[in-house]
Amino acid sequence: MAFSGRLELTWTNKDQTLLSSADGRYDYTWVDPSDYRASEVRLLNTVGYVESPTPEESVMSPTTKNLLITGDAMHVLASLNSIPEYSDEYVGKVKLVYIDPPFNTQQTFDHYEDNIDHSIWLTMLRDRLRQIWPLLSDDGSVWVHLDDSEVHRCRSVLDEEFGPENYVDTVIWQKAYSPRNDAPQLSTDQDYILIYSKKRTWRSNRLSRLAARDALYVASDGDSRPWISGDPAAPSAKRNQGWVYAIQSPFTGELIYTAAGRCWGSKQETMKDLLEEWGVEYEMEDIGDSARRAMICGVPESEVRPGVKSLLVKGDLEAAKVVAQARYERGAWPRLYFTKKGQGGLKLKRYLDEISGSRAPQTLWLHSEVGHNRTAKNEITKMFPGVNPFATPKPELLLQRVIHIATNPGDIVLDCFAGSGTTAAVAHKMGRRWVTSELLPSTVASFTKPRLEMVIAGEDQGGISTVTDRVPVDELPPGLTPQEAQVFNALLRKVTPAVEGLDPGTIRALRSATKTADETTVNWLGGGAFTHLVVGPSMFEKVGDRIYIADWAVHSELARAVCAQIKVRYQPDEISSGRDGDTRVVVIDGLVVGDTVRAILDRVAREECVEIWATQIDDAAGEVLRDLRPGSRLRKIPDSILTTYRAVASTVSRFAKEPSDV
Repeated sequence: MAFSGRLELTWTNKDQTLLSSADGRYDYTWVDPSDYRASEVRLLNTVGYVESPTPEESVMSPTTKNLLITGDAMHVLASLNSIPEYSDEYVGKVKLVYIDPPFNTQQTFDHYEDNIDHSIWLTMLRDRLRQIWPLLSDDGSVWVHLDDSEVHRCRSVLDEEFGPENYVDTVIWQKAYSPRNDAPQLSTDQDYILIYSKKRTWRSNRLSRLAARDALYVASDGDSRPWISGDPAAPSAKRNQGWVYAIQSPFTGELIYTAAGRCWGSKQETMKDLLEEWGVEYEMEDIGDSARRAMICGVPESEVRPGVKSLLVKGDLEAAKVVAQARYERGAWPRLYFTKKGQGGLKLKRYLDEISGSRAPQTLWLHSEVGHNRTAKNEITKMFPGVNPFATPKPELLLQRVIHIATNPGDIVLDCFAGSGTTAAVAHKMGRRWVTSELLPSTVASFTKPRLEMVIAGEDQGGISTVTDRVPVDELPPGLTPQEAQVFNALLRKVTPAVEGLDPGTIRALRSATKTADETTVNWLGGGAFTHLVVGPSMFEKVGDRIYIADWAVHSELARAVCAQIKVRYQPDEISSGRDGDTRVVVIDGLVVGDTVRAILDRVAREECVEIWATQIDDAAGEVLRDLRPGSRLRKIPDSILTTYRAVASTVSRFAKEPSDV
């Protein structure tokens, strides 16, 4: 049977949502999205505030409006999206979401549950992505870190939730640098980071150029400016047939063409000017080479552009050869030069001083640049000696690159699977604001919070807090990097004892000319602050088939909880708990009768409507309210809240697209 809908991944109970069990671990509890346990907005209760003054000599300005939250990511993200105190601060304003969810590798680690059935894992991830979407700014991006257990399925889910057009790229991180010889098949070296943007207009920040790359630029011809050899040709010969033609060499007289599928990279007049810098005059002439040009363009000869002229040496070729050879021997060759001492093809000088001081991020991240698993474990054990480290921690250098590419100082970074707190720690050291949450209270108490406290206090000098560079003791030979000099010196020490007759003075001179040393710079001294919040308990209790208000939810706490459900800022005054535009929201823990309504209306402006939420309502109260203040409403707690959940869950979201929408 033909199916014309969108491509999607299906799994068991995809239409349901997932709850975490009472002990803080994911189990197999599937519920309808309208279930109060999935729809409820939990309160976030403050349990601590950590602050430290910023040292005067600090390189980066530490941030203070940061949140560490203990609780299930489902409740954390719901609260950030719904409670006005937080939604005003975070909805549409998060620049980067980095999540490192359980990999679903069918193993159980010490600090979180990783043995999750595919369907449970996919539902958990899908639901979190849906909650993340409204938090992202229009120039924001989400980075999902995975191994090969679920990466293929995860990309399908991300395509559904963010749209395939917002896929940016996949980063491959070399997490291991030596093989695991106990691997029964292949030893896996890499993890993957899937990158999706909220809008297609997302652009990355660039990275600094590598010194090793700059060292490739030399001036072997005596040019005053270091350069590297580049290709003077460009792709798209079929589209740019007017730029496909022969160039005659003044050295050999041979006709030089581009490779198949390529054309010269500049217009013909520019190429002529570059060639004439050899002191040889050129002219344009049709040499009837349409067959050769058609082959390069990949089209039949009948379809190749006619009349494209070649660039030929003007006048006597032998005289031109003498002039060109003299120019070659003088050095500092023209920008468009002939290889193999004039006997080869054409290359183009690309000068170092014309290259941007930055480079586009690449997708292959080697351990030598961003660290590996052992780097991360060493960072954890240095902070928590004697404690069994996390199974899959991430090195700070890795997070530093992610955060640099995706954000600027002052931007907000979110990680709702905090673990040991690496994302928040690195974001703080880089001057970003952060929100991070962790499911297990034991993990927060043992690792996440202590680590962030050390960062604030300036006691964490690991990771990116310091940077150690290899620097020359004296000036190195031109084009030699400190890293290359270090390798050379090390090899020299190994080789010289095995070779007889070497001049000791020469050996000492070579060692002196390539001597390097480590230089450590401290980048982080402490400062900033964060608030520690804990996801509150449910405001509901279920007894049999009935749902009641929990014992703790009374008086002002009940009012706070109700305001959270209806997305009204809790701002209590003598009569109401908050406002929704021109409507006063009144929450009453008790019975509302007609006189209660009259008393409330006597104390609010006549132009204002009221919305009264109460645990008990007398039938006459509704009639009084309708008569005295049309447009006002009475709501029963918890019945009206539960009805609201069902109404919201039944609404077709942006994620439930019909085939015609795709």
